[in-house]
Amino acid sequence: MLLVEDEALIAMNVEDMLDALGYIVVAAGAGADEALAAVEGGGIDAALLDVNLRGRTSFPVADALAARDVPFVFATGYGNRGLREDFRDRPVLQKPFKLRDMELALSGALAADR
Repeated sequence: MLLVEDEALIAMNVEDMLDALGYIVVAAGAGADEALAAVEGGGIDAALLDVNLRGRTSFPVADALAARDVPFVFATGYGNRGLREDFRDRPVLQKPFKLRDMELALSGALAADR
């Protein structure tokens, strides 16, 4: 699992939640460049992407994941209104979220990928 979140405390909390659900975070990035490097390095089977990364977006990361057929979920406080038009059909985890919300979003994204 790739985790892209620019707020350190939120990233630690989300990583704990992912661990509780049985996911292993193999790469984490606070910005799009870091995350893109992780995607290009391979070994990513799914991702959770914060949309707003200190004024930039994670859309380049989403593009790279989509090109590799890697399922991903966006995390945002804006719902799908904050997404690019071509990503509005992707799963969105509305911030703030609970463990069950994360579980449903990720399982839905992974099931849709099969």
